[in-house]
Amino acid sequence: MNKIIAALLLIVMSASAQASIRQYSASLSTSQWNLSNNSRLQCTLTHQIPNYGQAKFYSKASRDMNMEFELDMMRLPDNYALAEVRSEAPKWRPGVNGYSLAKMKLHKQYSPSLPKKVAWTMLSELEQGMSPTFYYDDWYSDTDKISVGLSTAKFSSAYREFVSCVGNLLNYSFDDIAYTVLNYQSNSSSLTKASQRRMAMITEYLALDSNLELVLIDTYTDSYGGRWPNQNLSEKRAAKIRDYFVKSGIDPKRIEAKGYGEKRHIASNNTILGRGENRRVVIRLEQP
Repeated sequence: MNKIIAALLLIVMSASAQASIRQYSASLSTSQWNLSNNSRLQCTLTHQIPNYGQAKFYSKASRDMNMEFELDMMRLPDNYALAEVRSEAPKWRPGVNGYSLAKMKLHKQYSPSLPKKVAWTMLSELEQGMSPTFYYDDWYSDTDKISVGLSTAKFSSAYREFVSCVGNLLNYSFDDIAYTVLNYQSNSSSLTKASQRRMAMITEYLALDSNLELVLIDTYTDSYGGRWPNQNLSEKRAAKIRDYFVKSGIDPKRIEAKGYGEKRHIASNNTILGRGENRRVVIRLEQP
């Protein structure tokens, strides 16, 4: 009997020896947290994980509060799997138990990500001195497991900058202004108050986003007043809006403005409301 137990122990010990956990995390001396994007359009907090990749928390300008986490791996997953996300106590906090935070999907050849709620929870854990850690099976080995930890070292100051950046993000995104229709006040060459506010939003965004390739301005009139006068009026309005953007610091090469007069009506000219809809400016923004 003793010989059988001894043999079983040898088998278990042999299997345990063959299985291993490869651990990736930054040491106290190598840990770096950086605010790699710090603008009113996007905030990105990054953390380098030696020999593994980079952890990224980011939030973008939007009407809704948003946050996302991405684990940018040097070696992307080779198959579908699930990773467990746990909050673990660092070595200098012995006796503190870890606990599970979430499951993270690993998709073949894609860097995995986590949504807003989990991302904020991970940041909160880091702020409290805990280390969010990912555990999953190595897709190149049937026995090995991977452990990837985020270090708490040098986190606090970068996190404060990140939170300040997030609080200063624009409360609208590119999609909110990429296609805008402006209207004029009745019997006036001035835009409505709502359209003026929209113009201010577009100008602010253009000043911040130098990657936008082109601003297209198309102006239209109703059918009252004569075809040629209306054509000239629409061209003047197009030039006026273009000049407004240029005076606000936007590169003239990024702007194209055209007046179309009475062409392309979108409503009936037989009613006041219809004519108001036809007297419009369409602004389109194009990204690379």
